[in-house]
This record gives sequence, structure tokens and C-alpha cells, in this order.
Amino acid sequence: MRKILAMTREEAHRLLEEWVEDDRLKRHLLSTAYAMAAYAEKFGEDPEKWYITGLLHDLDYEKHPQEHPHIAVKVLREKGLPEDVVQAVLAHAVGSEPRETLLAKALYAVDELTGFLIAVALVMPGKTIREVKWKSVKKKLKDKAFARAVDREHLRKAAEELGVPFEEHVQFVLAAMQAHAEEIGL
Repeated sequence: MRKILAMTREEAHRLLEEWVEDDRLKRHLLSTAYAMAAYAEKFGEDPEKWYITGLLHDLDYEKHPQEHPHIAVKVLREKGLPEDVVQAVLAHAVGSEPRETLLAKALYAVDELTGFLIAVALVMPGKTIREVKWKSVKKKLKDKAFARAVDREHLRKAAEELGVPFEEHVQFVLAAMQAHAEEIGL
């Protein structure tokens, strides 16, 4: 298997299994990983590197929520991941370091959106991501009571920072998740 500097996709999955037990968090991490890999392909970047970044960005969230993402950053550095991956993980947290690379901007834009799309999928009749359409997402975005912890303005600004129109961004991430519905568990 192809190795991205210090880690293969399989090694990243093993690390994930060591750190994360919650199935909901795993679903989010897989969703983010697949969306990141899709964006890497779109932007002509390395899909494996972007996948691994998405997969491991919340590695410490379950065990160390108060110190997130600083514990994950430490672990990723110890594992020898490149500094741009480490910086993207550090910068994905709201109010953290500025996002200077395309990788960091993509992770920031994809992270919270995948969680919102999972929430939309879970209220669909069959509870699958494949049922979700832009119209459903748009309706849920307007409903302030739905997934109220998700900052709608953050979602829009993150897409803008990435340089992708919001509706296009949502549909792109949704399509990436739908293409891997079985792997994600949706």
C-alpha cells in the first residue's frame, strides 16, 4: 500500500481504532475523510494525504475534548505526519490558527458540514445519506431548531474561505459522502 510519508491509509485506520470507540464519531471522521479525498482530486492534490487528514482530525475528541485538537496534533507529529497535515488539524478548530493552506481551508470547510449532512440523513425515512438532496439540506439550514449547535454562518464562511460557492460546496461534499455510503454506515 502506498505510504504518505509516515503513514498509510491502513495505518491511519488502525490509529483511529486505537483512539475512537464512538460509532457516531467514526462516521463523522469517515465522512470527512471521503469528502477531503474528493476535494483533493478536484484541486489536483494528493487524495491519500487529504483522506488521512480528514480521518484523523478529531482523533483526540472523544478522550480529550477539552484539549482538542492539541493532543491529536502531538500524536500526529510523533507519528511523523507532515507539518501541513498537523497545521490543518490544528487550524480546523474554530478560533484557532489561521488557515493558510488549501488543505487547512478544505478541512475547515468540510468538518462541520459533514456533521450537519449526517444529521439530515438521520431524519430521512430510510436514514441514509443517499436520500438527502440539496432541497432537504436547504430546508434544514433554514430550520434553526434543527441541529442548532451547527453555526450556519460558519458553514457559509468556510465555503467562501475555500473559494467554493456554498450550494456547490454542499452538493460536492454530499456527493462524496453518497459515493461511500456503505463505508460510512449511512
